Amino acid sequence: MPINLAGAVWRVETAPRAAVFVDVADYYAAARSAMGRARRSIHLLNWAFEAQTPFTPSPGGGASNDERFGDVLKTLADNPALDVRILCWQSALPVAATQNFFPIADRKFFQGSAVKFVLDGKLPLGACHHQKMIVIDDQVAFCGGADIGPDRWDTPAHLDDDSRRRPKPDKAKTFDSRHEVMALVDGPAAAALGALFRQRWERATAEDLAPASPTDDDAWPPEVTPTFHQTPIAVSRTPPAWKEWPQVRESEALTLASIAAAKTCIYMENQYFTSPLVAEALAARLGEPDGPEVVLVSTQHSPSWFDQMTMDRTRSNFIRRLVDEDRYGRFRIYSPVTTLGRIIIVHAKVAIIDDELLRIGSANMNNRSTGFDTECDVSLVAQTAGDGEARAAIGALRGRLIAHWLGCGPEEVEQAVSREGSLSGAIDALRSAGRCRLRPIPTTTLGPLATFIATFHLGDPLGPGDAFRPWKRRQLLNRRTHEKGPSRGTALSPNPDV
Repeated sequence: MPINLAGAVWRVETAPRAAVFVDVADYYAAARSAMGRARRSIHLLNWAFEAQTPFTPSPGGGASNDERFGDVLKTLADNPALDVRILCWQSALPVAATQNFFPIADRKFFQGSAVKFVLDGKLPLGACHHQKMIVIDDQVAFCGGADIGPDRWDTPAHLDDDSRRRPKPDKAKTFDSRHEVMALVDGPAAAALGALFRQRWERATAEDLAPASPTDDDAWPPEVTPTFHQTPIAVSRTPPAWKEWPQVRESEALTLASIAAAKTCIYMENQYFTSPLVAEALAARLGEPDGPEVVLVSTQHSPSWFDQMTMDRTRSNFIRRLVDEDRYGRFRIYSPVTTLGRIIIVHAKVAIIDDELLRIGSANMNNRSTGFDTECDVSLVAQTAGDGEARAAIGALRGRLIAHWLGCGPEEVEQAVSREGSLSGAIDALRSAGRCRLRPIPTTTLGPLATFIATFHLGDPLGPGDAFRPWKRRQLLNRRTHEKGPSRGTALSPNPDV
């Protein structure tokens, strides 16, 4: 059954070309190439932006100034015909401290330059701006889960002790391996993301920007071969209610509609799996005799102490709910590790539903990404009989992702899927054959404190109404998860009370 996008998307526009980047090395290189081709505008939205981030770090760490994001943007902005703007979350001090105090450092770095750098604090107390995109000339746009920071860079090999991941040449310890996924689109789809940037800019500054004037120059990075052609791109948002701006829950509606419509396979990579609403939707499908398999990939444990205390504890309940409902053996959840068994931080937010929908964005599978933080997701949609090329490309990407986790070639994954008849069966078989870099995440027994945190979803509000009232959050969650969920192929209407 086709996925019903009604109420789950803001706009659907065609991208003449689209591509997907697995991990940041290729994304940063493509972004550098595209920005160098800009003629009218370079607009960035980010949760965090560190000006000293190298596009391609040198072996041993570091890079020359002319190959760092901040310096390149300042040089490009010296062209009076080029409008360069960065809109970044005005993060709370404890969060900024984990990212080298980027709000303070960036403001100082760009002071006196032609780059227009703005910190955006126009949102409810405790919420964050979480969208991540780069829009160039309203002609090409990157969108996904990756911010701009030195600790984001990695390759699909996720090499142990890769000296290019050193914070500085004199530092022996490297950043942890990290997994990100970004999409690149052009044409009307890119123009839609440009419009979203301008909406955010106006909300933050009260300045109404005009769209970029047309140019005959092509900003698409020539070294990137498009994977998709003439593909519908759906844009879904999550802005919270604040002052005169209404709440929008398109990302949540898309999640529920796509889960409800899945026929054979739900594959998701995400930083957090804590939303009880998502857990109930997946559990309902696992309870069907002919329902889809559910394969999830997430980090073994969060890198920050706060997330370990909150999100990781709550994820245990999420997993337990699905394990309890998995009467037909179709549920798997894994965490990836490097060759030496070290953690890989899964920061990507990806969903692949059958071969019909590929979703890449910033929204996590937690409460706050559905109604408290700002989010943006793009989905490549292939739901008609003529979308054979797109379906094949979506299936190939899923195989590529699994292969890069297991440390084998995509053809080995494809052969295993064909032989075993399912993605989960293929992973099980490859793991049994020695491809053990995907490890099952077990259920855990929670102690009294962890149970309290998980019960009230501390640190993970549904929206402004329960941000500092966890007792109300529990009531809202109980009400929402016990309401009759969406029927197969339909989208859930947003709850105006959250």
